[in-house]
Amino acid sequence: MTAVPTVDISDPSAVSMQSLDAACRDHGFFLLSGHGLDDLIAQTWTQTRRFFDADRSVRTSIMRSKENPLGYFDRELTKRKRDNKEVLDFIDPTEKLLDARNQWPADLPGFREVMVDFFNSFSILADRTLSLLHDALQLSSTSRTLTSCARTSSTVRLNHYPIGDPVPKDERDGLASLGETALGHHTDPGVLTLLLQDNTGGLQTESLDNGWIDVAPTAGTIVVNLGDMMQAWTNDRYRAAVHRVLPMTTQRRFSIPYFANPQRDAIIEPIPELCTSSVRYRPIPWRNFMAARAYDNFEDLGADDTQVSDYQISERTPPVVA
Repeated sequence: MTAVPTVDISDPSAVSMQSLDAACRDHGFFLLSGHGLDDLIAQTWTQTRRFFDADRSVRTSIMRSKENPLGYFDRELTKRKRDNKEVLDFIDPTEKLLDARNQWPADLPGFREVMVDFFNSFSILADRTLSLLHDALQLSSTSRTLTSCARTSSTVRLNHYPIGDPVPKDERDGLASLGETALGHHTDPGVLTLLLQDNTGGLQTESLDNGWIDVAPTAGTIVVNLGDMMQAWTNDRYRAAVHRVLPMTTQRRFSIPYFANPQRDAIIEPIPELCTSSVRYRPIPWRNFMAARAYDNFEDLGADDTQVSDYQISERTPPVVA
């Protein structure tokens, strides 16, 4: 059994589904092949490199703020340490009210159009991937309706991990120090993440059985990792992936995650079908949970960031049967 298995989403085999289930219980990562998005992915890589290779003024002109977490940022925090990367975040560009909050770079014709196509295609793939997880969990039709991804609350991020500090020297006064890793160990807050990574390497996940293991670049695949809400929904059956990125020493790295999240007003609770002996989480208001994570990433609030474990029930109670 491969530590990080590959599943052909167009025709998953019984063996690959068993491997997926085992991986989701152990570390929360697997790979998707058979997605049919190779051409779009190639275009998205081209535009991503184009953005980060543009003059710095192109990026800083759309810098994010505490009021608007969308746009460019080069000083994000993970576990109160500064990440060695720069990013661009955007939300659903097809919804007029949402797109009004997006900040798009000027003088890069064609950039936004490719990102719209990417968001549309990966929103559809996120739903297909969640259905794949439903199959692996062997959920009833009723239970499947209790979990969903919502494109209107999901986010795309373009990541660039340079060699060396992404913040110019004359702008570093008062900033938190860089972490020991390019991206500190963490879990993603939502349902699942669809990730494109280039061939540089450096992504690792924490296996319960084997400690830190590599999520090696594999041509033609999309990386999937589970988030905190999936762990809560499955009542700890599946594990939110703890992952990190090692420092870049000889080659820069690019990656592109699509963060598939629940509806903004969702209240996340364990699926009763998976609570055969106990309920392990109290209700989680997604809007509040996500807001706390966003503020923690923007500035050091003097405490560890919000975790799904904050909602664990210390004295586990039997499930409520309707």
